[in-house]
Amino acid sequence: MRQVLVIGGGAAGLMAAISAARAGAKVTLLEQNKQVGKKLLATGNGRCNLANRVQDLSCYRGSSPEFVRTALAGFGLLEALEFFHGIGIVTRERNGYFYPYCDQASAVVDALRMEAEHQRVKLALNTKVQEIFKEKGRFFVKTQGWTYEGDALILAAGSCAAPETGSDGSGYELAKAMGHSVIEPLPALVQLRSKDPVFPKLRGLRMEARVSLFSGKRFLAEDRGEVQFTEYGLSGIPVFQVSRYGAKALHAGGEVSAVLNFLPFLNREETAVFWDARIRQGAYKSIGQLLVGLFPKKMADCLLKRAGIPGGKAAGELTDKEQEMLRLVCTSFEVRISACNGFDRAQVCCGGVDTKEADPRTMESRLVPGLYLAGELLDVDGACGGYNLQWAWTSGYLAGTHSAAQPADESRAVTK
Repeated sequence: MRQVLVIGGGAAGLMAAISAARAGAKVTLLEQNKQVGKKLLATGNGRCNLANRVQDLSCYRGSSPEFVRTALAGFGLLEALEFFHGIGIVTRERNGYFYPYCDQASAVVDALRMEAEHQRVKLALNTKVQEIFKEKGRFFVKTQGWTYEGDALILAAGSCAAPETGSDGSGYELAKAMGHSVIEPLPALVQLRSKDPVFPKLRGLRMEARVSLFSGKRFLAEDRGEVQFTEYGLSGIPVFQVSRYGAKALHAGGEVSAVLNFLPFLNREETAVFWDARIRQGAYKSIGQLLVGLFPKKMADCLLKRAGIPGGKAAGELTDKEQEMLRLVCTSFEVRISACNGFDRAQVCCGGVDTKEADPRTMESRLVPGLYLAGELLDVDGACGGYNLQWAWTSGYLAGTHSAAQPADESRAVTK
């Protein structure tokens, strides 16, 4: 019976351990927390968005979309749903988003843990890995109190996002110790910061908007949804969706700006018609009154100030230039982004082990036979909406199944 070691008891690690055990391996999972699935408990605001009906490659980011495509072909959405139904998790779908029917992430963690125990996976909790190496075709994992030995090793130690859940980035160092390259991890699915003095005044507002991110004049990404204004900058789902592109541009030394369109349901021509009609109908109102019912007062005051239009001016007396400025600030409200929030506020990381160094069909290292990589440790990050968990299920399943079935090629083994 092959002996498989799994480092990391998060979503990918649990899936890998269960899959390896089901494939006939004797599995030991090492987790540095006192419980498995700690980060999983916080996903989906505690409800656990397991997966998403829409499986477009654009929802997975990283240096190699083809890597993700190949992996998903081996274990995708339908297989993930079947797996969870098989361990007792009934799912419900909301607008394409899949959740456990009970809406509790804790149920998903419990179901995974119970299945791991049923498959006789040994759970070594409160176990911090100090060193890994391969010698004479065998893998050795040193901890403070013991050295574990196995035929195959799965690294599923997560990233450095959300460190309060135990994610400390130590998996990157373990991968490097085995010869792998790590693309520098940066915060993703995170808030954007700005030094613009307007933000303390807008704190607490929530508005529908399209968020477009630029580095200089170069378009980076965009998304639409409810934007939240904080005293330091921007938050909300559409901001999270584009944040990884801002993080990379800022890290490269570029200037980053966010352009907000507060009328995202209108195209350029429709916007002009909309404002012409509104001004004609409300010509007797002040321009400040004209914005009532369209924007919150704090935002209306901010837009007029940026457009250089006195709030008390009659709407019917606006000049053509003032009307154009009003349209512009409402659809192209630009703010300079100074930074992203740190790993402590990020849901995931972009970057990680270079996917060129792993086989997307099996998750096996191309450098070290018998070594497998899964989850956030790899240079794959998903959009909000269940994609990071889908990647955990996919990569964990492939790593676990193949680690149990494929013997290491001793002729290419590396030593300590």
